[in-house]
Amino acid sequence: MKTTIYKNTKIAFTDQGKGTTIVLLHGFLENQTMWKAFVPELSKKHRVITIDLLGHGETECLGYVHSMEDQADMVQHVLHELKIRKAILAGHSMGGYIALAFAELYPDTIKGLFLLNSTSLADSDERKINRDRAIIAVKQNYTNFVRMSIANLFSESNRERLAEQIEQVKNEALKTPLQGIVAALEGMKIRKDREVILHFAPYPMQLVLGKNDGVLNYDDNLGQIENTKVELTTFPDGHMSHIENQEELLKVFLSFLKRV
Repeated sequence: MKTTIYKNTKIAFTDQGKGTTIVLLHGFLENQTMWKAFVPELSKKHRVITIDLLGHGETECLGYVHSMEDQADMVQHVLHELKIRKAILAGHSMGGYIALAFAELYPDTIKGLFLLNSTSLADSDERKINRDRAIIAVKQNYTNFVRMSIANLFSESNRERLAEQIEQVKNEALKTPLQGIVAALEGMKIRKDREVILHFAPYPMQLVLGKNDGVLNYDDNLGQIENTKVELTTFPDGHMSHIENQEELLKVFLSFLKRV
């Protein structure tokens, strides 16, 4: 693990391999260890950067709200430190929101965009209310909130089969500080709609969705890629394709990298 300082805040990241750079951005309540099954294969032919996002993993909190733009600026700081001028960005869930914010702020840096269980759409009014409820819930009972949140990310059919992995994800999630959780929820709640990127960006883009995702409604998210060149991969499971569909996802990612 390496570190850099951004706005007096410690940022933790890893940097492995040589070749075209891939930046892997984890989701809410996750950290860069979510990519550990993928990095060995990806780093054979690419330079792979994983980053602990603000208030997650070993990266410190920057403030009470971590907007997607704050996170994207921090990612750009890491790339600038490493003298990386162009990269492929892949983001899981919240990491995808950050990748899209990055694509808007630093369009010349992006070579390709891989959105995993994520969306370009802003939160609906209902989702915003649910984020506020989540903030109250996590302040009232931190452990309970985290454990429940993680369980709901997996499709019901997988909860028994993947019980061991789910427990590991919960244990990693419980390392996320309360301030980091609240700041991320506040940041996701105010994020803007970035569907326009899917329509007009000049580089290859891939969207991976789970048919039984309890967090992102599958049908609601198909509309954003109508009349775009974004390639869609659908898995039959939940919000955690990197665990629920690990081998298939790696194949999809590797074929996307060939396209880029």
